Amino acid sequence: MEGIAYENPLYLAEEAAALDLLSDQRVALGISRGSPEPADQGWESFGYSDSDDAKAANMARDKFARFLSAIRGDEIAPADPMQFGPDRKLRVEPHSPGLDQRVWWGAGTAATAEWAAAQGVNMMSSTLLTEATGASFGELQRDQIDRYRAAWKSAGHDWTPRVSVSRSIFPITTNLDDLYFGRRSDGQGDQIGIIDGTRSTFGKTYAGEPDELIEALKADPAVEAADTVLLTIPSQLGVDYNLHILESFASYVAPALGWQPNTSGPVTGSTM
Repeated sequence: MEGIAYENPLYLAEEAAALDLLSDQRVALGISRGSPEPADQGWESFGYSDSDDAKAANMARDKFARFLSAIRGDEIAPADPMQFGPDRKLRVEPHSPGLDQRVWWGAGTAATAEWAAAQGVNMMSSTLLTEATGASFGELQRDQIDRYRAAWKSAGHDWTPRVSVSRSIFPITTNLDDLYFGRRSDGQGDQIGIIDGTRSTFGKTYAGEPDELIEALKADPAVEAADTVLLTIPSQLGVDYNLHILESFASYVAPALGWQPNTSGPVTGSTM
């Protein structure tokens, strides 16, 4: 996930296209406004001081629009008339056709999900929403997904997008799993907190025996509606243990939710 607020959008477009071409067009790039601003007017430290409303969210949307235009091959920069003749413009190079259909916007609200649909990009929804209505996290996220797909259909885009949701999921299959997660999972649910002055909902952690997780995730309305589930895992526990978490989920939980390995072919979005 790339926070774009302080990025140069044209340079990012150049880097993304180059990486996409080098990887045989397999890049899936997640972009968002970035994490809540930890510094007071931190944008000034990055040289951005000419905006009347230099909030990270507003800066990010403006730069994202320019980034999308660049990776879609729009001609942006005026060309040197001595080399190219009068009234010519240049696109960012290299250019990787189709990259824009593998860009995801990290949406934190239902309104932002509708905005992402209008831009014609895939939608990611994390373990945090800057909304709190009394509904469960899964219900809030399901509303976000439904509104995204309705907005996509209204926009008339000619391809099928993907929607992903993130979850903290820990199958307990060993004594070490139980030590890390099982003994503190009882009674854990969604949490309400304040982010950037806004009441926000944090999704709960799923930890339990595989059969318990399967039933709980099947009852999660957002997991049921999404095309892809991304696992949020604790990087501080190291690569080997994280691999164990992923293998346990893939072996004991994911197949019951309809997951298939990538050898079965590329993932596609739900027909709308």
